[in-house]
Amino acid sequence: MGCWKKEPVLVAIRALMGLVFVGWLMVWVVMPTKIFRDNWSTKLESGTRTTYLGREGTWILVFTVPILFIAVLGCVCLHLAEKNRTAERRGKQSWTLRAWRRPALLRGPLGVLSGMELAFSLMFIVLVLWALSLYLRVGLSGVSSTTAAEYREKLWEAKLYDAGLQLGLVGNLCTAFLFFPVSRGSSLLPLVGLTSESSIKYHVWIGHLVMSLFSAHGLCFVIVWLVEGRASEMLKWASVSISNVAGEIALLCGLALWAVTFPRIRRKFFELFFYTHYLYIPFLFFYLLHIGFTVFSLILPGIYLFAIDRFLRLLQSQRRVRLESARLLPDALELNFAKSPGFSYSPASALFIKVRSISSLQWHPFTISSSASLEPDRLSVVIKKDGAWTEKLYNKLSHASLERLEVAVEGPYGHSSIDFLSYDSLILVSGGSGITPFISIIRELIHRSMIPGSQTPSVSLICSFKTTDALGILHLLLPMPNSSYKVSDFSRLDIRVSAFVTREKSPPRPAEADRKLTRTVWLKPNPSDSAVAPVLGPNSWLWLAAVISSSFVSFLLLLGIVTRYYVYPIDQDTDTIFPCTKRALLNLLLMCWSIAATAGVAVLWNKKAAEREKKQMQCEVSPRLWTAAGEVECFPSGSLTEAITVHYGARPELKDMILEIGRRGGNVQVMASGPSLLRREVAAICSSSSVENLHYEAMSFTW
Repeated sequence: MGCWKKEPVLVAIRALMGLVFVGWLMVWVVMPTKIFRDNWSTKLESGTRTTYLGREGTWILVFTVPILFIAVLGCVCLHLAEKNRTAERRGKQSWTLRAWRRPALLRGPLGVLSGMELAFSLMFIVLVLWALSLYLRVGLSGVSSTTAAEYREKLWEAKLYDAGLQLGLVGNLCTAFLFFPVSRGSSLLPLVGLTSESSIKYHVWIGHLVMSLFSAHGLCFVIVWLVEGRASEMLKWASVSISNVAGEIALLCGLALWAVTFPRIRRKFFELFFYTHYLYIPFLFFYLLHIGFTVFSLILPGIYLFAIDRFLRLLQSQRRVRLESARLLPDALELNFAKSPGFSYSPASALFIKVRSISSLQWHPFTISSSASLEPDRLSVVIKKDGAWTEKLYNKLSHASLERLEVAVEGPYGHSSIDFLSYDSLILVSGGSGITPFISIIRELIHRSMIPGSQTPSVSLICSFKTTDALGILHLLLPMPNSSYKVSDFSRLDIRVSAFVTREKSPPRPAEADRKLTRTVWLKPNPSDSAVAPVLGPNSWLWLAAVISSSFVSFLLLLGIVTRYYVYPIDQDTDTIFPCTKRALLNLLLMCWSIAATAGVAVLWNKKAAEREKKQMQCEVSPRLWTAAGEVECFPSGSLTEAITVHYGARPELKDMILEIGRRGGNVQVMASGPSLLRREVAAICSSSSVENLHYEAMSFTW
């Protein structure tokens, strides 16, 4: 199929996905209504219930199948888009779409939001408020003095009890969306223009909402039980209905997890936050045992996709990747990994790294500084020396006796498209380590400028640093000197770098500067180490679609067999005999086995192909790069130095600089990366100025 034939296919697929998603949302909209609860749900169950899947089958069909269908189609869509190079033609977007992407909200709990992000956020808030008001109104309308007397309760006790139940139902709605933003490798995020980094803020605030609702849910029941003298209810684990003990354990796990997620605690005690976050596993486990698998099916799609993503990440993390070298700067370092030549990724992607000799559990995300086009056999990340973990890593690499370092990676994760190539000019504004996403963008532009006949946008990099030591990171704008890149080719790119050192009034003396040269540390290769490669191979989107669909079909087949020939003979389709906990555990086991089996087969298949490629990878480093200590000095290029202007003791006048470039005409993309105040300032300039050709995009986030 030619590229010209793929565009209609992509449009048709996206339209179909949109219709399915709207239908899925409409089910959530009508679910709290009285007619759905009293009439439609009964008819739906009677029309779809079978002896093979029971009640679970109905709600899996309604809530899980549509989202997994969208995820599979999304994988196909992203695969076709990559082959069709759709990303490079995004500059042909309509002005209406560009307007939706302009900053619309500068201050708020979610940070800077575009018009499109704000619209979706408001729609979600409206959905939650709609569900909350309707659940409470419909639920409390059925509570009267007569019904309260039947249960020997006061009216307010009965209403509080029912309100607790309705709050739990709204909590289920929010939980259904909770895990979509943290499924890093899912196809759903790139379909709506999000990355795993930019979507974290949505996970955080949905998490706050979930725990607020579930805390209120539990508190309502506890108050009623204590007032009525039924404290023993808190110790009940019912056989065929709600398990109170499981719900309490899940709530306690959630509260412990929630307590350390607030910014002040998280930043000061990151390790506590990191390890406590693993409580999501017992939280989900006891949550399942509390409500049973039938209700759990309502929130299953997000958890199912997250489980697939998490298992694939687990398999990828078991590989030891080959760390070839490291560039040590006074204030930062760059790690250079061997990469599979056929593996491509987008600029400004992120890679999660674990160094086992520092911590066997901690994973840290870092921005990729390399370009897959310019450096086909290498992947690099930049790490600022800030914090205990990075200090330990820097010290290890500085040690003269170090020969190799055992490293595991997950990713890369990032944008599925390259937006910046469609603009006439780029303005890159960074503060501190926020410059790291722009390094890979500039290297990508260097590669594009070397292609005869290609047009690349002009680049204006405006970066701020506290001290002169941090200026060394500008040396990383160029790849390693032993790569296929030629330093002289840098001059083909129209780039201007304005660097501002805010806490120093003048440049350091030559003697001090000489002591701060960049060093390159080369590590000895190990035959057992692998090059960085996608866990599902070069056609990863198609493989992911196969894993999602085959694992789910496998799960349904196993569920049907177990339900029909093991559960049904005992329960007789009454849902009152077979233990609810046992049934939930069986279904969970079947789901996990299906995911592990299908994903494992896919990974093993691609691993064999990667091993064949690994045998062809050269494991030698040129002898001229070694010194007695395994280090060699690396100096910046003269052409790079000519492009840099350093200003001491001043901050950039961002408004004047950005508007000056904008008034020159053409489409200008303004990217901001760094502290939230910087991103907010740049967003305000782009959204409030009279220059309409400025298009803002944030390249970093703050949890």
